[in-house]
Amino acid sequence: MEQKIHELLITSFEPFGGETENASMLAVNALPDTVGPWHLHKAVLPVEFGTAGDRAVALAEEIGAEVVICVGQAGGRGAVTPELVALNLQQAPIPDNAGRSPQYEPVVSGAQDAYFSTLPVIRMADAMRENGVPGVLSLSAGLYVCNDLYYHVLHHFHGTGVRAAFIHVPAASGTISMDPETAARALTLAIEQIPAES
Repeated sequence: MEQKIHELLITSFEPFGGETENASMLAVNALPDTVGPWHLHKAVLPVEFGTAGDRAVALAEEIGAEVVICVGQAGGRGAVTPELVALNLQQAPIPDNAGRSPQYEPVVSGAQDAYFSTLPVIRMADAMRENGVPGVLSLSAGLYVCNDLYYHVLHHFHGTGVRAAFIHVPAASGTISMDPETAARALTLAIEQIPAES
């Protein structure tokens, strides 16, 4: 019997903060087009508050995604870190790529304070470690565009059955870093933990 294909949107970010590369983009680009029953749709998002979330939601709806995984770069982290929660708060230590620097503003005014991931992020981190890839569950996606994107996606799809997670990967170069192929392996292991709902 032929396996049913399920649609998964996986996003990465363009470079920001004066850098010339973004580890999330390198890792996502190194992924295959299918992982198990999942057909991967890859997209690069702008590092812009609000815009990144709006674009991810629009793309997910356009392709009929059942799952959305957003990937970002976390400089200084030495492991791949699935994120447990998104907070309804923006705080920019540096301007985004559109020059915006919100300071302790809500992502969505009047919405709930936080959303938990609707994917098995604890199992994802465990699977990475079990297969020799540094993986650690993270309790904070920060308050920059990564968190803003994560909150937007979880808020928009809350109660719809579309499941989502955010995963940070280390920088691709520097003292604390991870090569894109290893990061892509971690992402593959994470996707393999997602049950396909018929």
